[in-house]
Amino acid sequence: MAMGISPIFVRLTDVGPFASAFWRVGGALPLLLAWALFEARRSGAPLSSIWRIDGAILVAGGLFAGDLLFWHLAILKTSVANATFLATMAPVWVVLGSGLLIGEKVGRGVLAGLALCLLGATFLIGMSWRIRPEHLDGDLYGVITSFFFGCYFLAVRVARRRSSAGKITFLSTLITSVILLAVALATEPRILPDSVESAASLAGLAFISHAGGQGMLAFALGHLPAAFSALVIFLEAVAAALAGWLFLGEAVSMAQAIGGALILAGIFIARPQRGG
Repeated sequence: MAMGISPIFVRLTDVGPFASAFWRVGGALPLLLAWALFEARRSGAPLSSIWRIDGAILVAGGLFAGDLLFWHLAILKTSVANATFLATMAPVWVVLGSGLLIGEKVGRGVLAGLALCLLGATFLIGMSWRIRPEHLDGDLYGVITSFFFGCYFLAVRVARRRSSAGKITFLSTLITSVILLAVALATEPRILPDSVESAASLAGLAFISHAGGQGMLAFALGHLPAAFSALVIFLEAVAAALAGWLFLGEAVSMAQAIGGALILAGIFIARPQRGG
């Protein structure tokens, strides 16, 4: 839900797409560093341990940078509906990669839940999806976005087998920030916001959507299978629709309501069973 309201914050900023992507991650670093230090102190680990980057964390940081870059390219090159709908295909990649890449079996309940969530996403945002020749490159960027985010899930799940959520989120965010800063400096006319309102929106993007959303995701991936956790990301679309209704006055249609209900049903069906 925290990640799902990020479009509201992005819409209220006055910087370019890559600059806002950088501030989303770069602005969260102080809070994430404090979290990582707190976890290390509580566990008795040396504070220097939070700077040790393993392969899974390095890959996670690079993948999340790719996710944000291609997401913003998709927004620029195709409709918001197309970009959002195609980006929600990330759970498909997670389900495929769980057994093939990280050794986690995917049960029938998860497959049934995935089918319901995909149907729900079609009702929620897919009804506005259109195939247009001039948007094909943007649609491709949307598919690539989903691939990067799905692989990011798998990388964080592997990293959580050895490291704490705070350390993973901080270090992977640090890697993502370096990449996005380089891209923003090379492509954006300016990076700093011009108004207090824009700065506040960027702070919300960093503290709520990234530190909150990605941080809680990393925590969850230490306790739940990657495939099920990925299905919960469909709630991003539900949260975006609700936030648009509450804060921007955008009406929620009957099709969107049905889609949200199907997504909730899919997550319920796919939930891990006690003792399972």
